[in-house]
Amino acid sequence: MKYLLQAGLGALALAQSALAVAPAAARPFTPSDMVSLNRVSAPAVSPDGKWLAYQLRVTDLAGNRGRTDLYLLDLGKAGATPRMIASAPDKNESAPAFSADGKSLYYLSNRSGDDQLWRVSVAGGSAEQVTRAPGGISGFLLSPTGDRVALWADRPVGAKTLDDTKPAALPSAGTGRVYDQLFARHWDAWSDGQRSQIFVMPLSGGKAVSVMGALVGDSPSKPFGGAEEIAWSADGRTLFFALREAGRIEPLSTNLDIFAVPADGGAAPVNLTDANDATDTMPAVSPDGKWLAYAAMKRPGYESDRLVLMLRDIATGETKALTGNWDRSVASIAWEADGKGIIVTADDVLDHPVFRVDAASGKVTRLTQAGHAGSVVPLPGGGFVHALDSIQSPADFWKMPPNSSKKALGKPARLTAVNAEKLAGIDDVSVQRYSFKGANGDTVWGQIVKPKGVTGKLPVAMLVHGGPQGSFSDSWSYRWNPKAFAAHGYAAVIVDFHGSTGYGQAFTDSINKDWGGKPLEDLKLGLAAAAAKDAQVDAGNGCALGASYGGYMMNWIAGNWPDGFKCLVQHDGVFDARAMAYETEELWFDEWEHGGPYHENPQEFEKWNPVNHVTRWKTPMLVVTGEKDFRIPYTQGLAAFTALQRRGVPSRLLVFPDENHWVLKPRNSLQWYDEALGWLDMWTKK
Repeated sequence: MKYLLQAGLGALALAQSALAVAPAAARPFTPSDMVSLNRVSAPAVSPDGKWLAYQLRVTDLAGNRGRTDLYLLDLGKAGATPRMIASAPDKNESAPAFSADGKSLYYLSNRSGDDQLWRVSVAGGSAEQVTRAPGGISGFLLSPTGDRVALWADRPVGAKTLDDTKPAALPSAGTGRVYDQLFARHWDAWSDGQRSQIFVMPLSGGKAVSVMGALVGDSPSKPFGGAEEIAWSADGRTLFFALREAGRIEPLSTNLDIFAVPADGGAAPVNLTDANDATDTMPAVSPDGKWLAYAAMKRPGYESDRLVLMLRDIATGETKALTGNWDRSVASIAWEADGKGIIVTADDVLDHPVFRVDAASGKVTRLTQAGHAGSVVPLPGGGFVHALDSIQSPADFWKMPPNSSKKALGKPARLTAVNAEKLAGIDDVSVQRYSFKGANGDTVWGQIVKPKGVTGKLPVAMLVHGGPQGSFSDSWSYRWNPKAFAAHGYAAVIVDFHGSTGYGQAFTDSINKDWGGKPLEDLKLGLAAAAAKDAQVDAGNGCALGASYGGYMMNWIAGNWPDGFKCLVQHDGVFDARAMAYETEELWFDEWEHGGPYHENPQEFEKWNPVNHVTRWKTPMLVVTGEKDFRIPYTQGLAAFTALQRRGVPSRLLVFPDENHWVLKPRNSLQWYDEALGWLDMWTKK
């Protein structure tokens, strides 16, 4: 594998010139380019700040998958070349972490079959397998004292050690699954009775012992929780973790709590946040071991409530809200090395920047500019490493230097340019931000993404984000990529309608029980505003596309803005709100959004139910669904397609038997774009 990688400001100029000074025969960006790009993630910095370890994913198109290797970069050497430190043919090496002394790199690898913990010397040499857990492990977190490791994996309830696995089914048993309570399935998997549980193992060898006590639940939480939900005390004697206790109300509860437990499992876990029935998560211990930072919501049952940065005195239990007066929702937490500040990220008006929160005063300072920042790792001497991407460019790592004044922004240095060769010779697109008066006269933000150097009118591809509490921000996506639509000849118009994040909690809350109201008005006004701002935007010749809530909106537009577009692309969207109420798995979401369960509050579901407006459907629609989607089951897509066919509306159904709510596999992504762009081209006569 060849790619360019440089460090420092000189490398930034080199990388920029490689991308900006394209040859005369520059060509548009394509979905094939998108799926072929290298992807960086999982940065880790050595205790002395010398080394950056990271994960690099390359695309195996023949295998219809991605595979990952690990690299080391010398942070102290300008122009350093990365060194591959862990790789195995057709296997994945992932999640690097440095030992406490910085001499070894621990990581996950499936080179022996299942994912296990491995380590390799930073100086090089052969890798050594650390765990041989039956069935493998899901993740790990090293103790800061260097003597223990927390491991997590799915195991039967009550498992005492990591070796306690689910008994094999009897040969005479049938294949039926039996359930007495929900969750019967979650995201894309049927429940098998096991739970994600934490075990602690001495790094010198020995049994990995459970620290869960009598708790029943998943830690990290499913389906997306990871190491950010677990933290060690500074002395390595205590483990903090987030968990939602199971029971018959589990699908209704957002009540993740933070527990503390002795690392040897010698006592039962103690619930530190029992007084709060809403979410408490992302524990992070200060370098001096005195403080526990975490994020908390206030409203039980609401997954999109504001996450406030909290600070708890570990000795006394006294807790205060550090960002109680900051109207943004914390997405990640990391302590500065000196313990004086906490580095967080949050959505903020089309961006996802890095912020510093003063640990004493709670003062918030923005540290990065435009784009989507994440994977922040503070450096021992100050400053931090972070990933940065945008609509224009996929993620690379950057280094922000120490900022002693805590006032002026530092000047970041680009560390990687892992796609410089792949993107050289490919045209950039134009990205414009704009604002307009939306529903209720509120300011609403959007973006116009279009090809450069093209004259005349451009057909519209209006992309509607999911969530619905989310943002179509200035960020890179390997699924819904505005650059791919723009490069194909469209003006991609994207609007952060009422309900979006990054504009204050009241704006986010405004979509509750109003799914088809203010958001639709914002889309109408946003399209008109885009055409007024840019004369190339042909608002009368376009199609709209969306997934999840965006897919719902396509169904809603079909019956409530039937003359708005030449065609629609509806991906995993709600067609019948009544059926959805009984088919989806995370009931807390649907019931919060509609003010209760369907049997108690049917009018709120029916008020914005697309199925009630099928008699007005006439816009050609491409329907896409995944058979492994348990969030909005594929039956919703089948029903929408049936309605279209019975009404004689031109329609097409694309079903992925091996995908969930998202299309993730490379060849499937190419098929998705081929179908979607072909549908748009046909109806806009492009």
